[in-house]
Amino acid sequence: MRSFSDYLRSVDDAALLELFSKRPDLVVPVPPDVASLAVRACSPPSLARAIDSLNQWQFQVLEAAAALNEPFSTKSVAGLTDKSCSSVLDYLISIGLIYPSNDGMRLPSQLRDVLGNEPAGLGPASMVKVKLSELDDAPADAKRALERLVWGPPRGSIGDIKNPGPGVAWLLEKKFLVPLDQRTVILPREVAIYCRGGKIHKHNFINAPQLTGATRNKDQIDLASIANISTVLRWVEELLNFWAQEPADALRAGGLGVRDLKIISNHLGVDESCTAFITELAYLTSLISIDADDRIMPSNKFDIWLMQTPADRWRVLASAWLITSRASGLVGRAEAKNVAALGPELDRVNAARVRALTLTILKENPGTAPDSASFNSLLAWRAPVRRNSSMQEELAAWSLREAEWLGITGQGALSTYGLTFLDGGDTSLINDDLPKTVDHILIQSDNTAIAPGPLEHEVSQQLAIMADIESRGGATVYRFSEVTIRRALDHGKTGDEIKAFLVKTSKTPMPQPLEYLIADVAKKHGKLRVGNTSSFLRCEDTALIAQIMNDKKVEILALRRIAPEVIVSNHDAVDVMRVLREAGYLPAAESANGLILTGTRSSRAQTKPRPPRIVGEIETPDIDMLNAAIRAIRTGEKSSHKQAHLRQVANEALGALPRTTANETMDLVNKYILEEKSLSIGYADNNGAVTHRIIDPIRVSAGAVIARDHATGEVQSFRIPRITGVAAL
Repeated sequence: MRSFSDYLRSVDDAALLELFSKRPDLVVPVPPDVASLAVRACSPPSLARAIDSLNQWQFQVLEAAAALNEPFSTKSVAGLTDKSCSSVLDYLISIGLIYPSNDGMRLPSQLRDVLGNEPAGLGPASMVKVKLSELDDAPADAKRALERLVWGPPRGSIGDIKNPGPGVAWLLEKKFLVPLDQRTVILPREVAIYCRGGKIHKHNFINAPQLTGATRNKDQIDLASIANISTVLRWVEELLNFWAQEPADALRAGGLGVRDLKIISNHLGVDESCTAFITELAYLTSLISIDADDRIMPSNKFDIWLMQTPADRWRVLASAWLITSRASGLVGRAEAKNVAALGPELDRVNAARVRALTLTILKENPGTAPDSASFNSLLAWRAPVRRNSSMQEELAAWSLREAEWLGITGQGALSTYGLTFLDGGDTSLINDDLPKTVDHILIQSDNTAIAPGPLEHEVSQQLAIMADIESRGGATVYRFSEVTIRRALDHGKTGDEIKAFLVKTSKTPMPQPLEYLIADVAKKHGKLRVGNTSSFLRCEDTALIAQIMNDKKVEILALRRIAPEVIVSNHDAVDVMRVLREAGYLPAAESANGLILTGTRSSRAQTKPRPPRIVGEIETPDIDMLNAAIRAIRTGEKSSHKQAHLRQVANEALGALPRTTANETMDLVNKYILEEKSLSIGYADNNGAVTHRIIDPIRVSAGAVIARDHATGEVQSFRIPRITGVAAL
């Protein structure tokens, strides 16, 4: 047994089950036979995934094995590392990174290419035999040169190979250095290992570093976590309600512009990194869509999401975040200034793996909020090799921060809700532990209202139209103003309806200033109307018309008075209304037939949401699927073996092209038609080339033999003049 395919054929189903559990990419899709499985297992992408799963000690042992000539033994690897490497070698064999052969252990093909040409900073093996004991008596200049190369990289530059200096000259003479070109030398592997004291690494990191951090009380963790869960659900709902009324514009290259990100950040009262995370949650769960006009607005799934229980809504968000390959932390990062939220540049191939490993470490250390130094040290030991590893610490820091925002952790430690979610349990406990909703507010004399807890959905939706949120927390403070009252009137409310709602909802009496404010705005609302000419302004109050015409704040609109009560503008009605409102006026939109356009403007995208793809990782199939894959591979292997045997038999039977006369050909064909047996024939194609065919003759018709061709499995016509000969199999 010398090849990796032979090794895979020799193992039992239990070993294959362990291999597929550790390397699920080998059975997605299921290979047809063992030979195909071996090819896939030795491919660079699959080997890279397997290497990524190793911890630092396992990776050091693999590097030591790669530094040895094949075949190698456990003893030779232990000599370069530590005697405890035997258990690691067993594990590396179980995941297919090393395999045993008749004369020792070997590495799958291409593994050294994936590891690199210089594993552990070692150069290539020496082409000649060197006397290593002479290094003990090397000149001081030679020892200084060796010190620079011994721990890697093994390549060094010199001024001129013909005049390298006494120390390097001595090393070159003794073959302890090998010249690569006129200015570069390389240290052979055997010399480096000897100078390292017979070891591969300076330190063998056999044991994982200890995680340190603050110890948290379980009840306090869960209290902080449930508060975070309540907050993130409110954030997502507020974001989508805001975009339903004022959709954001998508960039031409894709993503959310900086201006729109700042607007929604100010609305939510959080920083832009948190806002980017919230928008990504909505994007990942298809709660938002980008329509044909490049407007970002809620999809119809948002309405379905609102009807679910809080636990189900949270699970949808957390599940999408856990498996995504997108990293919202890249938004606003100094090294990536042009990366936009919702943009295509946020994918990172190892984001999901780092996130999963981060949560696994928290799960293994319950009640501990780790400090960054010890956490990064443990993370580097658990995952020393990662594609795009330069960002590993940043990805882990973002994962910790986002897990806190989501409520998977509380005060930096894994919460009960997060643990239940990661274990796939029932998270309905969230519904019972969330703060109970309230159906009332407390209106104060300074035109503010306090919600003493999370409001019921209907009350919250109505109040969000009539007031702006001034501060958030356990109690939310809303502020009424002329702008917010006008917004409610634009949504189809009348002044009396606004008063009635507030009187009904408030536990305190409505203060007189607020009542006057509502009445005053309602009286002015709609007196000035705007439509399209591009647009026109119409007002029965000629004094107001004159005031607008003389107002320098609206000069940009280039207004033109065409009647005592009518002004027209070349700007769109939406822009005219925006400028007028900024100048302190209270216009209302008007339809073509003169009706005021009011009513709810909670928009939904008409296009189907397109959530981002998930890049990189493959989920491990369940045990039943793995067992089914093993059965399919075993069956395919038997079929491949049988086909190979049949091909060998056919080749032996078709050793030479058959040659028969025309009469012999017809006699044999007719005989085998009656006996229903197969024939070997030589058949000339259109170019005159003669090939072997195996056929089952059926009948002779119109100067041709009608037969089933074994090569294609189809019934074909073989012209008799082209048959050079026939022979029995």
